[in-house]
Order: sequence, then C-alpha cells, then structure tokens
Amino acid sequence: MGEIAIRCDDVGRMADFYENTLGLERMEGSAASGIVFFRIAEGFGGHTQILALFDKAMTGRPGLHPTGPDAPETGAKSSLHHIALSLPYAEQDAVMAWYNARGLPYRVEHFGWVGWRGVFTEDPEGNTVELVAYHPDLLQPSGA
Repeated sequence: MGEIAIRCDDVGRMADFYENTLGLERMEGSAASGIVFFRIAEGFGGHTQILALFDKAMTGRPGLHPTGPDAPETGAKSSLHHIALSLPYAEQDAVMAWYNARGLPYRVEHFGWVGWRGVFTEDPEGNTVELVAYHPDLLQPSGA
C-alpha cells in the first residue's frame, strides 16, 4: 500500500488528532494547501507509505473530486470502513492509558483466527481508526 487519503471537513482538527493523539509524523511540505501528509512507514519502491488528509472543499481536478453538494460524505457516513495502523503488541496498553488520560472513548476487539488485538477509536470526523497488533498467544486453533 502506498497511501490512504481521507477527505476532511476540518483538516486542522483532523491533523491535530493524527499528529498529537495518535503520534504520527507530519511530513514537511505539501503538494498544495489544504493537504497534510503523515509518514506511516518506509514503503516500497521509493514511495513512503502515508496517510493524507485532503480538505474536501479543494477543487483539485474538476469532475474527479467533486465539491459542494456533490462532495462525498466524510466520517462515519463515508464508504471508508476503517483504517488500521500496526504497532507492537507491548505498546497497546500505553495507547489505552493515553486514550483514557485524554478521555477518548475506545473499544478492544480480539481476532483469534489471526492473533490480532485491535484498539478502535474515532477521529474528529467519525472515521474509525484501529491500532492493531499481533501476538502469538492470541492465536486460537481453527474451529475454536
């Protein structure tokens, strides 16, 4: 994967959440005003894996990115189900403590068939964000 791009009603609030709540590294520079990039990982073939936040009012390419009443829904009403970012299992307890300290609601789900635990919350516009980690002790035998 190269990037995930989310259209936003309030890029400033969204950027603050991804930078200061989730701790993503904001990249310097931008292709245009109204776009904020965050580094996720080194990526493949010279393309850094990123999360991009786009102001939905931008009129980048007519017809391709509609604005105004034709703009797609953002947040919980969008077609985006959720984004998941990986982190070490040992850091998930610190994430939950951080969310508790900030009063940020979250839920935890276990996916025994693959050995994952996900900590889910929402960004300021209602997009579901999962911080997911693998641990071999979470693996359940098939059929269990």
